Amino acid sequence: MSPFDYVNSITHNKKDMMRGTENDELAEKGYQPFIVNRTLSYHQDCVYFANEINQRSHLDNLLQYDFFINMLRPRKRFAKWAKPTKNEDLEAVMEFFCYSRAKAESAIAALSKEQLAMIKEKIIKGGKNGGSK
Repeated sequence: MSPFDYVNSITHNKKDMMRGTENDELAEKGYQPFIVNRTLSYHQDCVYFANEINQRSHLDNLLQYDFFINMLRPRKRFAKWAKPTKNEDLEAVMEFFCYSRAKAESAIAALSKEQLAMIKEKIIKGGKNGGSK
């Protein structure tokens, strides 16, 4: 089981993952308090509870899990992450000048369309799947 399965059971479905399983000991060992606490600390309504458990890190995994599953109200707290869109100009400038993303973004503002076209032309790689002209 992943630590995020425990987080999902704490925050959303409230299904106890440590009791009534095939191997309760293994389920308790699979619980990773640091990752669960850190994940919960990103949400405003969970910060206080995550902080309380961080102060009591000496408690058993089962006790920490029981605290969270009983104290937090069930709610879907995680939205899907938006994937960044690919910007061919940005990728080309990053590769051509060996710039970081932030530096390439500021460089693009100073470059003309002709300069960007020249940069893209120079970084075209040949080969079977390289896309050479």
